[in-house]
Amino acid sequence: MEYIFWGNNIPLATHLRETLQCKISECLTFQQLKSNLTLINEVDFCVFVERQDILTDIPTITQLHKMYPALYIILISEPLRKEEKIPYLRAGIDCMISKKTSKEDMQKLLSVVIDFKEKEKSRKDNPISSLAEFHLPVWKRSFDILAAGSAILCLSPILITTALAILFESRGKVVYKSKRVGSNYKIFDFYKFRSMYADADKRLAEYQKLNQYTKKIADEESNNSSSAAEDPLQATSGNIEQDILLFSDNLSTSENDYLKTKRTERSNAFFKLENDPRITRVGHFIRKYSIDELPQLFNILKGDMSVVGNRPLPLYEAELLTSDEYVNRFMAPAGLTGLWQVEKRGGAGKMSAEERKLLDIKYAKEFSFRMDMMIIIKTFTAFIQKEDV
Repeated sequence: MEYIFWGNNIPLATHLRETLQCKISECLTFQQLKSNLTLINEVDFCVFVERQDILTDIPTITQLHKMYPALYIILISEPLRKEEKIPYLRAGIDCMISKKTSKEDMQKLLSVVIDFKEKEKSRKDNPISSLAEFHLPVWKRSFDILAAGSAILCLSPILITTALAILFESRGKVVYKSKRVGSNYKIFDFYKFRSMYADADKRLAEYQKLNQYTKKIADEESNNSSSAAEDPLQATSGNIEQDILLFSDNLSTSENDYLKTKRTERSNAFFKLENDPRITRVGHFIRKYSIDELPQLFNILKGDMSVVGNRPLPLYEAELLTSDEYVNRFMAPAGLTGLWQVEKRGGAGKMSAEERKLLDIKYAKEFSFRMDMMIIIKTFTAFIQKEDV
């Protein structure tokens, strides 16, 4: 790490040199500073800047930060109020110290800076250690633009008619926007024709108990309990297991209850209601024929989604799929249609959450142009669903 003092306060530069016990170059002008920073791509620099007048400080610091973004800039100043600090931080100051900062505090600060720079350099030298990132192939993006653009032109009469029908039946916006998580955990605005009443989100909690996946887990637990009751030996064994308590701070719970709760959270990463009472009459029709999905053609044009991919998830669902076991589903584009939709479209309401996850992961690992074309062909033959879900 190389250190530079930028300013005309020679005694202050001497004080820094004696405190840190290291070499500190002195620069009186901006040109001298630029001359010293010519090797910034090869050497890490830390510049101490003496605060003078904010009207002249901010433009020069801003220019310095833009020219050398990897530069660590420390402002030496008397204590400032919050509103005085903000302009300096926005200009590019990384840290602020005073002339009275002790030797110990100064050395601790610089040790943190050096450690940060070393780790940053290590990440650049070893890019494999960083998280993988999905990049959409050129062939897939080209096909998306061509297909989505053509579909919007051909389907414009249906788009307009649907919008008018939604407006006529119930008050509210025609297009529903929600935050969804796509590839690489990117969050974007997801478009659909509104198929529910305007206050559907507020009514979600009261219908939570009707969730198909929650009901399935509850039925399984009920069956397990019934089996245990019929078998005295099994029931006795169950009581013994329940006596095993897990402690956390001031709380305690049985091991069985804890495992049941975690299983419900992980398995119930998807929310679906059968015969959802929040859906309008127009909504039932456009859902049955998948017309509600058509605004996502504009998501495809924007690059948020692809024609074929894994369905983008709401935030509360995506946050449950961050383990190594499921993270691969996000290493594929978000899609208008996908593998699990055509694998069991007619019985989608009966497909378990685990099956959906596994099919998403399979697509992320194996997708190709041929697979995409097969999914698109199957999608056109599966518009009419047997169940209203």
